[in-house]
Amino acid sequence: MDKPRDKSVARNKKIRRVVYVILGLAAISGVSVALARLKPAAPTVERATVIIDTVKQGEMLVTRRGLGTLVPEEIVWIPATTSGRVEKRLALPGTTVTPDTVIFELSNPEVQQQLMEAELQYKSAEAAFKNRKVELESQLLTQKAQAASVESDYQQAKLQYESYEPLAKDGLYSNLELKRLRTRADELAARSALEKQRIEMSVNNMKTQLDVSQSTLDQSRALLDLRKQQAANLRVKAGIRGVLQELAVEVGQQVTPGANLARVSDPTRLKAEVRIAETQAKDIQPGQPAEIDTRNGIIPGRVTRVNPSVVDGTRTVEVQLIGELPKGAVPSLNVDGTIEVSRLSNILYVQRPAFGQEDSTVKLFKMEADGQHAEAVTVQLGRSSVTTIEIRGGLKVGDKVIVSDTSQLGDNANRIRLN
Repeated sequence: MDKPRDKSVARNKKIRRVVYVILGLAAISGVSVALARLKPAAPTVERATVIIDTVKQGEMLVTRRGLGTLVPEEIVWIPATTSGRVEKRLALPGTTVTPDTVIFELSNPEVQQQLMEAELQYKSAEAAFKNRKVELESQLLTQKAQAASVESDYQQAKLQYESYEPLAKDGLYSNLELKRLRTRADELAARSALEKQRIEMSVNNMKTQLDVSQSTLDQSRALLDLRKQQAANLRVKAGIRGVLQELAVEVGQQVTPGANLARVSDPTRLKAEVRIAETQAKDIQPGQPAEIDTRNGIIPGRVTRVNPSVVDGTRTVEVQLIGELPKGAVPSLNVDGTIEVSRLSNILYVQRPAFGQEDSTVKLFKMEADGQHAEAVTVQLGRSSVTTIEIRGGLKVGDKVIVSDTSQLGDNANRIRLN
């Protein structure tokens, strides 16, 4: 016999089922809200792959760095001063030379012929000068002898007149004869004076004519010296003390006056030519201190010139070296140059980030207190150096930041974890 069902029990079961459904839905909603509020998991970065630096405060050196080479301060190209054919090569590049070291011997038959003709011409002019000098001196001696004879006659006539003059006063000698003696003495005195003038004129004339002959002789001597120098220049000498760097001609080659034959430099007087990026060279001025690293020692220096031309995105800066050169410092040696532009006092600075440009704003990851996480912060950068850069905002002294490249994390990464 069927037993009637209790309606209250069924109703209670139904109520409990609805409550369970409501509680389940509430639980699911709460979990969903909680999960939505959770921060995404921070990406993990290997600690060994990043560079962490601490923000410091103090003086920062603003420097510029570039690659360069050592070059001689004095480079001399030895030119040919006369035409000729290269007969011998007496020195090779790398040879230490003195001013009298012969590098090449040239040949030129025409120069030798001109030298012989100049020697003959000079000897002829010299002989003509000597002959003319003898002739003029002989003429002068003849005039002097004639003048001396006239002077002697004058002195005799004068003495004769003076000896008879007292007698004529006493009436012992004829006055007419005395006048005749006086007239003769006066005539001889005048002739003697004329002869002296002639001698003086002859001396001046002799000097003039000898000057003309001397000029011809000097011209012949100058031509002879020129021909001798041209012949001597067939033996090409270094001209300075240094090292022979380059030979520009070969044996058998014909050269003309002015052609470069060889290059010589002084290896003890070197300077550095440093290539600085165009964007950084604008702050470099003559007089700024510099250091040149030869990889065998560091040489202090000073900027002497900044080339205004830009080549391949760089400008050449010349640095005068101060002090002794280290061993191995030779021309064409590759070096590293660092130039001190300025010193910034009492500023915040940090190691230059991978993509940190001067006067820019960048995102850097600052280490958190736990040492395991880093949070992205916006940092204002100022003036930069080779390895450091000024911090103008976003960080304080003692903050530790990642300065290596973090671009692989993407722009949306605001927090990372170091493993």
